[in-house]
Amino acid sequence: MKKIEAIIRKTKFQDVKEALLNSDIDWFEYHDVHGIGQRRQERVYRGVQYSTDVIERVAITIVCREILVDATIKVIMNVAHTGNVGDGRIFLSDVIDCYSIRTGDHGDTVLADKK
Repeated sequence: MKKIEAIIRKTKFQDVKEALLNSDIDWFEYHDVHGIGQRRQERVYRGVQYSTDVIERVAITIVCREILVDATIKVIMNVAHTGNVGDGRIFLSDVIDCYSIRTGDHGDTVLADKK
């Protein structure tokens, strides 16, 4: 099992969410995050100067079976891509085990919906 953590533009979240739900990913969590990027600059919007130091993003966390990892990353990369600075990052890490609190089962079969 792998854990995929993606930090993406807030403006791309709805598109990524729909693409993930249309693929084989049944469940993921997301939350708003703020980060500080490497590129900082002052901008003016409607006469108000503001800094780009703090960037609003959405963090998506997915735990999936190894067989779905490449396809899931491709979906995120293709949909979240704008080609501009600040498109985000994807982090991949190993998950040792997974437990169902309801049933007590564990292993990657817990990720499959048994209904």
